[in-house]
Amino acid sequence: MAWILRLVKLGAEGEGQALDVLKINRPDDLSDIANLGLTLAEGKLLLAGLQQQIVAAQVSEHAARRPPCGRCGGVCRLKDYQNHVVATLFGQVTIRLPRFCCAACGGSESGINWPSHCRSTPELDRLQAHLCAHMTYRTAADLLEQMFPVDAAKHPETLRRHALKVGEALGACAATRPETMASAVVVTLDSTFIRSCEDGERHLEVRVGNVETGSGGRQIFGAVAKADTDIKVLIRRSLEAIGRTEETVLTAFTDGCSGLRRILADAGVTEAPMLDWFHIAMRLEHLKQIANALSTDDPARVAAKAVIVAEVERLHWRLWNGKAKDAQISIDRIRVVMHLFQGETDGRKFIAPSRKLWTALHALDGYLTGQSDRLINYAERHRAGLRVGTAITEGTAKFSGEPPDEQIATNALVATRC
Repeated sequence: MAWILRLVKLGAEGEGQALDVLKINRPDDLSDIANLGLTLAEGKLLLAGLQQQIVAAQVSEHAARRPPCGRCGGVCRLKDYQNHVVATLFGQVTIRLPRFCCAACGGSESGINWPSHCRSTPELDRLQAHLCAHMTYRTAADLLEQMFPVDAAKHPETLRRHALKVGEALGACAATRPETMASAVVVTLDSTFIRSCEDGERHLEVRVGNVETGSGGRQIFGAVAKADTDIKVLIRRSLEAIGRTEETVLTAFTDGCSGLRRILADAGVTEAPMLDWFHIAMRLEHLKQIANALSTDDPARVAAKAVIVAEVERLHWRLWNGKAKDAQISIDRIRVVMHLFQGETDGRKFIAPSRKLWTALHALDGYLTGQSDRLINYAERHRAGLRVGTAITEGTAKFSGEPPDEQIATNALVATRC
């Protein structure tokens, strides 16, 4: 069983030239399910063949235009043709563009309105940058090779250069302000480390953030510390792209790092950032796990463990409901009964749970004391449907939505420098 796919050009006067793009031969015996429909290879050939024919027709129409001489305004005649290779999403195409010569003064002219130094289409550049921002270069190159008839930029290093070029070009573009301005904006900023798997290689500190409005508008940004990308510029551009005005109410969340607070202040976020709930909750969860692991080998320790577990839960409630000033009460009550676990041993572990609890409790006490002026009533904000921390920023790398170009530029810059 065979099919011939024919491409018919439709002009102003109706049907024009018809071209055979591809002949497909498929068996009519479906005892093997692999014979059902087109194969991936046939689909690639079909897309590549259609692309070649459509591009050839477009170039033929474009080349028929005669430009006037830029020097004397005379009539230009055809001089010769030059081949240009352009990479597209559906295959690499070679186009023949004419060059012209003025009959009066002998000056040379190129075609009309053809972009110079064009080696790839914007669609291919954008797809490459998008894939490189969400996966490794080798995986992105393999995906492009498996799914698309792309004849260029298969090598991971080539994809890296393309992603850097696209990211820098988009990063230099001014933000496009939306039609509707935002009355309130929440900014979250956090940092993490990407550790090198090679000995002697430096670790990278990556700062990532999120800007969002109550109506669902969102921008993400990120940059490697001590790199060329200025995180403050990214924050300001993200705020402009989300619709910030002088009347916009800005609310910021960080994990308490003074460096992140300074970055937000330099970026124009003048209000002091709040301490996000995510990092508090992580410390409390660690405290709960250690408290539940305390030994119960005698009645006194059983009673003390019950007190500690109850006070940890009460500490969680107090911090969540904005009663941070009473948090010290729970911490002091835990410390009162901690002496009952002196000499506690656990043969399966190097450090006894009571020592871990004491260390974690001391760290939490110092953390809350140093950030006391930035604690808020998280429960009240949560009931009002407002953001209470940087949890969404923690998951920025796994964000599965379709990001706009500004986000792709940011992701590309972060990915390529990592």
